[in-house]
Amino acid sequence: MRVLLVGATGLLGTEIKRLLEHRHEVITASRKGSDVAVDLSDKASIVALYERVGMVGAVVCVGGAAKFKPLNALDDSDYAFSLANKLMGQVNLVRCASGHVETGGSITLTSGTLAQEPMVGAAAVSIVNAGLEGFVRVAALELQGTLRVNVVSPGWVAETLESMGQDPSQGIAAAEVAKVYQRAIDEAITGQTLLAARS
Repeated sequence: MRVLLVGATGLLGTEIKRLLEHRHEVITASRKGSDVAVDLSDKASIVALYERVGMVGAVVCVGGAAKFKPLNALDDSDYAFSLANKLMGQVNLVRCASGHVETGGSITLTSGTLAQEPMVGAAAVSIVNAGLEGFVRVAALELQGTLRVNVVSPGWVAETLESMGQDPSQGIAAAEVAKVYQRAIDEAITGQTLLAARS
């Protein structure tokens, strides 16, 4: 199967590619350093990505950014950036997929633990993550029989915690998180928020 991996140069993208490339043809996409360039905040860039790549059996997105700041420090531009990038970027991957993802194929997006577990500074990120999970539930209903749509909430990744000077044992290794994305491709599930869990 041909799999389009968006956000391929990051930590999770690297692990997902490593896991999938033994069984699938993985086409990588990111702002730079990949097979194809894409700017998730620009719908025209997403349309061009699909046109350049051609038909695929699955799309996985681990790209997109959102601003992390205390509530009283977030301004309108921070919210606009977060909504345009991580939220609408992934929503548009689904909206623009018609004719580019095989019937019955899958699209897997990425939210995050801050949709359910609030913390100081996470207002914009939490809006985005919760919005993605709600969108996936509705998109799966409307695209039933055409496309499967799921979202992975990876939790705290151990390597990310370590890079922040925190205890990595409180997180999940990126290689384990990658297996959740593989499950979304392989299993006949749709409309689900899939959680990565520590083993």
